[in-house]
Formats: sequence, C-alpha cells, structure tokens
Amino acid sequence: MRKTIVLGISVLLLCLSGHLQAQTPKAQNPLIYSDVPDMSMVRVGDTYYMSSTTMHMSPGVPIMKSKDLVNWRLVNYAYDTLADVDAMNLVNGKSTYGRGSWASSIRYHKGRYYVSTFAQTTGKTYIYSTKDIEKGPWKAISFGPSYHDNSLLFDEDGRIYLVFGSGKINLVELKEDLSGIKPGTEQVIIDNASAPAGPIGLPAEGSQLFKIKGKYYLFNITWPRNGMRSVVIHRADKITGPYEGRLGLKDLGVAQGGLIDTPDGRWFSYLFRDYGAVGRIPYLVPVKWEDGWPVLGVNGKVPETLDLPASKGLIPGIVNSDEFTRKKGEPALPLVWQWNHNPDNRLWSVTERPGYLRLKTGRLDSLFLKSRNTLTQRTIGPVCSGTTLVDVSKMKNGDYAGLCALQWKFGQVGVKVKDGARYLFMVSGESNKPTELQSIPLSQNKVYLKIECDFRNRVDIAKFFYSLDGKSWNVIGGPLHMQYSLEHFMGYRFGLFNYATQNVGGYADFDYFRISDKISSK
Repeated sequence: MRKTIVLGISVLLLCLSGHLQAQTPKAQNPLIYSDVPDMSMVRVGDTYYMSSTTMHMSPGVPIMKSKDLVNWRLVNYAYDTLADVDAMNLVNGKSTYGRGSWASSIRYHKGRYYVSTFAQTTGKTYIYSTKDIEKGPWKAISFGPSYHDNSLLFDEDGRIYLVFGSGKINLVELKEDLSGIKPGTEQVIIDNASAPAGPIGLPAEGSQLFKIKGKYYLFNITWPRNGMRSVVIHRADKITGPYEGRLGLKDLGVAQGGLIDTPDGRWFSYLFRDYGAVGRIPYLVPVKWEDGWPVLGVNGKVPETLDLPASKGLIPGIVNSDEFTRKKGEPALPLVWQWNHNPDNRLWSVTERPGYLRLKTGRLDSLFLKSRNTLTQRTIGPVCSGTTLVDVSKMKNGDYAGLCALQWKFGQVGVKVKDGARYLFMVSGESNKPTELQSIPLSQNKVYLKIECDFRNRVDIAKFFYSLDGKSWNVIGGPLHMQYSLEHFMGYRFGLFNYATQNVGGYADFDYFRISDKISSK
C-alpha cells in the first residue's frame, strides 16, 4: 500500500512538472518584429552581441546586447558619422538613401571587438574596433575598395581574412594592423556559390564565415528563380577550399545570417525575413549537427516557438518613448534615436528649452525627403503607435513640422504656416508624388499628433490623427498604404521633423515622443 501511495505521488509530481513546463512561455518567431536586417552575432562568455544595418542613418552600425538570444537592447553604435560628404549630409541636392553602410560582421579576438562593414557611398571598407563594446571608444580604419557583404575572420594561425562577393565568393588576407589588404592575396574560393539552390535570380551574397572544430563554414543567401530566399552553406578543411555546398534552409523566405552557440552547447542560426513595410525582421532556428554539417530548422521548417525564454517586448530595448528630460551627465539622445542622414548639430537641442526637443530651421528645402534633422526610430510589429505633442508658436511662414512615417512613400501629419496662419495637414507620398490630403485651420499653439501602424498579415496600413486636448482624437487625411521600397531599403520609421520653405530661423518644440505596441483603430 505504501509503495502504491509513493508511486502515485511520484506520477502526480511528474505530471505536474510537465504541466508547468508546458505552461512556461517560450520565445516566438519572429525574434524581433522590427527592421533589424543583416545581423551578425558573437558570444563572449554568457553575453551575446549583435550588429545590424541602418545604412543612411546616423549614428550607424547599431550594437545590441542580450543574455538569452531573445531579449535585446541597444548598447552602442560603431560610428557617429560614416563620412562627412554631401550625400551623407543631405546637402547640394545629394542623398544616400538605401546606401550608406551595409551588412556588417562582428567578431571578438584577444580581448578586442571588431566590426567590419562597407559603403557604396564612399567606395570603402571599414573596420571599427574597441576593447569596450558598450562604451567605446572605437578605433576606425578604412581602405578601398568597398568589399561587398564582407565577413571578417581571425584564423588560429594569426592571419586575418575577409570573405566577400556576389555569386563568386572571394577571399583576401588583411595586413596585421588591418589597414588594408596584403597585395596579391585576392582569390576566388567559390566560383558559383548559388549552385546548390538551382537556377538563380539573385546570386549568392551576404557571406558569413565561421571556423568550427577545424572546419570552415560559409553561409550565404540566394534567391532561386521562381522560388524564395534560401540559405546556402559551404564547408571546407582549408579557408582557400575546395568547398562543398548544400542547400541549408528553404522556408518562408527566412535567410541570410549565420551560426551562434550557447554556453550549454546548443546551436542556433540567426536569419531574417523580408516582411513588408515593417522591414526585414530577425528569426532564430535551432541547429543540429549531422555528419559535420549544420542542419537548420525542425524537419526543414522554421519553428513558431523556440526553447528559449519568452520575449519581454521591444520596448525599451529596441525602441522607446522619450520625454526629452535630461539629467546631468545623460546623453543628449538615447540610443533608440537615429538621424535621417548626418544631422546639422547647430540646429537641434534638448537644453535650450529643458524637457523639449527643439528642431530649428537653417536653410530652405522644397522636398521633405531632402530636408535635414529628421529624428527617427523604428516602427515595431505587429502593431504600434507613435504620439507627440508639439509647440508650433515659433514657426515661420513656409515652415512644416510634425510627425512622419518615414520611407520612400512617406506619410506626414503636422502643422504648416501659410500667409501667417497655421494649419494642420496630412500629406501622403503613396503615389510617389507627395499629396496633401487634408488641411485644417489651427488656432492654438500646441497640438497632439499620432500615427498608428498595422503590420498584421502584411496589411501595412498607417492612419494619422490629431488632438487639440490630448483626449479626443480625430482622423486627418487618409490611410497610407505603406510599401517597403528599395529606394530607402529600410522598414518604416517614426520621425520628428521641422523644415523651412520660405524663411529660416523658426523652430518647433516637441514635448515628448511616446511609442506603444497597441493601437486604437481596428
């Protein structure tokens, strides 16, 4: 009888334990429902660091940190300014939308962190390094040419390599001080990296190279004709080859990335997916090793859930609200913010009127996308809203200020001054020609503005609102059918803007920016 009772209790406890495990929230794909493309990851001890692409934004090459591969927060950028050139500065009619710096490679070697990237804008390859990845300072080295989608590898024999290319994959050896390539070292190591995926529309690119247990593993993305974005993996015993390749993953278009392991010996592949207007969003897939090959996914599929801790949300780690109040010693802008191109630092302030972001005009612009000092941060999915309160009392004739959904086909809600009178307005860039859909007289100095974004099932709709009291909201203009465009090559962003078309010297004061992962409209 006693044995029966003990056995019954054991079974009960086992069932209860299984039930509790089943109830424990798990991580879900997508890992980050926001525009964080071209990820590269490294683990140092029990801490993960990730770099990504933000192209024409400044500062650039964001660095994110995680303890569990799921919950990430911005901790730094590799550079404040990529280059002081007209295209990055949005001057003399030039811009670098969709260019700037592209896919980066993050590495850790002998107590130092390295991030390599490249830029079509300047025609150069860049390598940034630091001992303290979260605080800096960074040492910057640049040299020509611009090596496309390069991957940095420090080999065990002390030699340093870059792998790069599109279709044909090339290898160069770097000088010991990383100041350039060793002459005569460039060679083709894979003549057609796309071959394992079949007939190709987009040649293999996005190289990420790893050395694991003495073997070299190269990850690439390719896009088979009439197919979907796919992962191709090559391996070799020597870095120069010969390489053998196979199709690594073909599911949902989840592709481009590499490998990361956990302290307890598990492996994952970090990849991303093109997902409409919100941008290119990260996924994780589990990896098993079979016969010396990394096998991605669960039965070749991207799982919806992962055996990792659940996400706590993207606020405040990836995006965040800002009241624009600053304590002594705090940075002027938190890391969630990036400027559209290089800012003119003379024309913005968070100290001239404490508790406000002041955007001042200093030149005349006829086009919003060519105006400077638009302050941005990512939108997030599946839904989100951005809200601000702006004081427009010091705007001048011809000034435009407010809140935008920034991409090539942008949308704006804000205040304009025309013939000495203020008007609320909504502009849609959906047709590639900015069109004012509504204009309403405004008789007060402050107004509340809001944009709601719905990315569920790629519906990709933004709606625009204003309020005179912060309580009752009114729709203005019409919905914007958001579209991911290669002209900007970036997911939609919220932006605060102020620019002049007739007179300089006016300014707009933004009281706060608040982001939420909820919307009121259905």
